[in-house]
Amino acid sequence: MKKKKVAFICVHNSCRSQMAEAFGRHLAGDVFESYSAGTETKPQINQDAVRLMKELYGIDMEAEGQHSKLIEEIPEIDVAISMGCNVGCPFIGRTFDDNWGLEDPMGKSDEDFKTVMKEIEKRILELKKKILESDE
Repeated sequence: MKKKKVAFICVHNSCRSQMAEAFGRHLAGDVFESYSAGTETKPQINQDAVRLMKELYGIDMEAEGQHSKLIEEIPEIDVAISMGCNVGCPFIGRTFDDNWGLEDPMGKSDEDFKTVMKEIEKRILELKKKILESDE
């Protein structure tokens, strides 16, 4: 079975989409390839996201080579997921397969980050199950 390529998209590709890429690699890498991208980039991944992913999950996004990327920098994808359009909805040249509608925790408390992380973790596992079932 050829693994599907899943892209997690938000405007700046610095926080929610980066966490989704990391969770995708760690929790569902046996089922799909994870990418993240945005319509704009930031000089670095959100440092609160980096710190909390490392502390809570043992995932070091920067050490694993994650960085802010534009949509044209990732391979052609099979599934496109918007992290939420509350900041602005990125245009990627096609419709999104799903919009997770997640609040952007940037600049908020660690508790806000943890809430978003838990939701991303849950949705990654749901997506993994859905893809597995569709391939049966």
